Amino acid sequence: MLRVKDPQRSVKFYEHLGMSLIQKISQPEAKFDLYFLAYDSPNALSHKAHWSDRQGIIELTHNYGTENDPDYAIANGNSEPHRGFGHVCISVDNIQAACQRIEDAGYKFQKKLSDGRMRHIAFALDPDRYWVEIISDNKAEDTEHIPETDPSTYRLNHTMLRVKDRTQSLRFYQDVLGMSLLRTHESPAAHFNLYFLGYVPGADNGVNTAPLEGVLELTWNYGTETDAGFKYHNGNSEPQGFGHIAIAVDDLDAACQRFEDQGVQWKKRLTDGRMRNVAFLLDPDGYWVEVVQNSHLKGEE
Repeated sequence: MLRVKDPQRSVKFYEHLGMSLIQKISQPEAKFDLYFLAYDSPNALSHKAHWSDRQGIIELTHNYGTENDPDYAIANGNSEPHRGFGHVCISVDNIQAACQRIEDAGYKFQKKLSDGRMRHIAFALDPDRYWVEIISDNKAEDTEHIPETDPSTYRLNHTMLRVKDRTQSLRFYQDVLGMSLLRTHESPAAHFNLYFLGYVPGADNGVNTAPLEGVLELTWNYGTETDAGFKYHNGNSEPQGFGHIAIAVDDLDAACQRFEDQGVQWKKRLTDGRMRNVAFLLDPDGYWVEVVQNSHLKGEE
């Protein structure tokens, strides 16, 4: 979940990336709306699926009135001292053509393909300056001279979070949430590692994650785990921006009881407050993890 200032501008941007608005939930009494966007063309991995039965989905939260407040600004998670959330990522067919299409629409980039040494990735900026990484399903050198791109083939690939202690975080996401470690990228020269996790039964470390959706990327910068005073910003304390990731489970009550038995830290139990259909866990860095019922697995569709 990402908080946005102006939902019209934000929805338009993500629709330009090829996503569709598949669900809107209005809460006028609480003065906020939720917008759920995902890839939903016939080529999409979750075409026509319920929003709770998708691997890749982005939730935008709009609090009424922010669009008219000239002083309201989002913390995008990439500026000190409020670093934490890093980016969302889409994978595309032909990366040069895809990036050109975004630039032609007037959108800005944090990093173009031609910037720096990494010529195979780019980072676009959404209207709130959240970073959107763009990666390619195909080798960049093979698509350099292809002028067309088809957004109906894109995937909402991953969300990146920075973590303080890789051991604690990997244990939480694997042992508590049940994810598999799909791929590891180690960069000792740059003093960081990347860990890609997701729900892929039987997967071994080394999977090609580019064609997937719903992947979680954890970035660990060497040495943070031994710094007693080091802490990442979870996006929910001021200044706000990123809100949470979410998992959908087969049986919400049973899953929450399992989490309770494992001694997790809670932000909100099912029995807290008026919303008895959602819960929020806290990961080792204090990031919120929403837990919802998968309607398809419950037979509620």
